[in-house]
Formats: sequence, C-alpha cells, structure tokens
Amino acid sequence: MASTPARSSTPGSARTGAAASGPAGRGSARPGQGETLGATGEFAVIDAVTAGRMQPVSTLLGPGDDAAVVRTSDGRVVSTVDMAVEGVHFRTDWSEGEQIGRRAALAAMADVAAMGARPTALLVALGAPPQTPVSLVRQIGDGLHAAAAEAGAGVVGGDLTSALAISIAVTVLGDLDGREPVLRSGAKPGDLIAVCGRIGWAAAGFTVLSRGFRSPAQAVAAFRVPEPPLAAGPVAAAAGATAMVDVSDGLLADLGHIAAASGVSMSVLTAALQVPPRLAEVASALGKDPMSWLLTGGEDHALAATFPSGTEPPEGWTPIGTVGPAPGQSEPAVTVDGAEYEGPAGWDHFPRAGE
Repeated sequence: MASTPARSSTPGSARTGAAASGPAGRGSARPGQGETLGATGEFAVIDAVTAGRMQPVSTLLGPGDDAAVVRTSDGRVVSTVDMAVEGVHFRTDWSEGEQIGRRAALAAMADVAAMGARPTALLVALGAPPQTPVSLVRQIGDGLHAAAAEAGAGVVGGDLTSALAISIAVTVLGDLDGREPVLRSGAKPGDLIAVCGRIGWAAAGFTVLSRGFRSPAQAVAAFRVPEPPLAAGPVAAAAGATAMVDVSDGLLADLGHIAAASGVSMSVLTAALQVPPRLAEVASALGKDPMSWLLTGGEDHALAATFPSGTEPPEGWTPIGTVGPAPGQSEPAVTVDGAEYEGPAGWDHFPRAGE
C-alpha cells in the first residue's frame, strides 16, 4: 500500500524545543480526554508528549530549545533515520498507539546496532491529520520513549506538523565506544554468515492480520512490535564481524546489500534455518510456506553479519551459510541451497516494472 504525501495546512511546524517555552498563552492548557490535534493546538500537544520524560546521562540538553545537545565519549556519531507511515508500515486498527511508537523507535535503532554502535539519542518528527486524537499521539510518544529508555537512549527532540496520514520519522544517534563501525562492505570470501534475532515472525503476523484474524498472538505481536537484538550489534563488532546489516526488507534482500557492497556472493543453507514449530503451524493454517517467511519476510529487524572463517560467532548468533567470491555476470549474488531463489528476495517500496 502507499500513502499520500504529507502536506502542511499551517504556515509552519513546531519543534519540540518550542513546546516548553512557547509564546505566551500557547501550550499552557493540558489537552483533555478525547480531544483532537486540531482542537488542542500543536504547542499543547508537544508539551503533553514531552513533559516529565526522563533522559539518559548522555543528554546534556533535551527538549526545550531549538536543538538538543548530546554527549558522546567516542567523538564520532553514528546517525540514521527511519520512517514509519500509516497504511505502509502500520495501521491504527491493527496496532495501539504505544505499539506504533515502539515499532518506529526499534526499527530505527536496529540500523545503529547494525553498525556496531549503541543508540544514545532519538529525534522524532511526527506528522498527523488535525482530527487525530491527542490520546493517540500521547500513546505513540509513550512507546517511543519507552523503547528508547529500554535501550539506554532518550528522545531528545523532534518536530510536529499536520499531514494527510500519520507519519513518524525517527533519527537515531549512536556511539561506537571506541570501536570501528561495521560496514556492509567488509565481507570476504570464506567468511561465515550468521543471524541473530527472530526472522519470519513479522511476515507471519502481517499475513494473519491481512486475513482479518487477530491470533495467534505470538505472530501478531511480532508484527506490531519487533524485537531487534540491539545489544548484539556492538557484541558482534567486538567479536570481529566483518560486515553487518539490519534485516528489515528480508534476509535474502539484505544479504544482497552486503554482497553488492563487498563484491562477494552469499550462500544460504535452509537446513541451518530451523522453522519454529509454532511458526510452522501458523503457515500450515494459512497455506503458506514458512521457509519463505524466514528467507524473504521483513520487519523483524534481526541482525545478519559475516565473521572471519574459523571464528566462533558470539552467543545468540546462528551460522546460516558462507561468503563466496564475486558472482559471474549472469550468476545470482545470493543463492539458497546452491541455487537462485525463485521469487522476490524481500520488500521493495518502489519495485521496478516486471519485478
């Protein structure tokens, strides 16, 4: 599905810095239950979402000014931005506000983890229609703050504007703690391919919800709120990972990114990808192949990495294949059990004609 591009119906938008000390007479009233954004005003909404939030010690200055100030011990800052759009990444009739906020934060923080860094600060830009309930925005904020806090980070600022659909852009800053970043371009022939975190479950949950069901709960919960192994990224970096990627579009698609950046081929063995019994049951009930969920399902935000040949991956990482030399001109960069995979390798927001 696709959503309509956002459009502002006001002269500007409000940064969270303006919320705490906005113009006199604005932002002082707390929105009541059932009120909408349009009836409340942007400054009061921002204040309701940001007031009283705890910040980590790395935050020198949080919401309340034009920009935040964050301490970094490394001197280098890993940064990424990730968007979640209503009708594309989530639906408000499928997920509660807190789940939407958690999902947006976790998806963005997984990108920082894939670089071998730990998240330290989040900046959130939220667009929403004027008729959106303030309570929903507050719940989204609750989810964003909770996910950040659990990762040792904080939401230090952001922006609010009107839009035709709810959209959340999350910028994450990360600290390498003295390590080198793990790039997609470092894989070498002979390296081991390994995965950490669950894969396939979010695709199963999406299929369940798309069919109009709300159970099994485990699959639905996996789609609503992913469980990226954020701490595993820095651990893999310290263990010598040569390349790493966040599995957001599908395992094969994201391994393809490493293959392209490193100039190598990737060979995945399905025998190493054990289908959980419960996932197999869900697939059987829906008439789906569970292995296709593991290979091409996105939105789980697991981590895939390569490690030097002969090394043991850290605890929690499962070896699933090996890295080979660059493929020939007509050869696939990623193979499954020695052959090219039939069908899409994963999600693409803008697929080319015929794909």
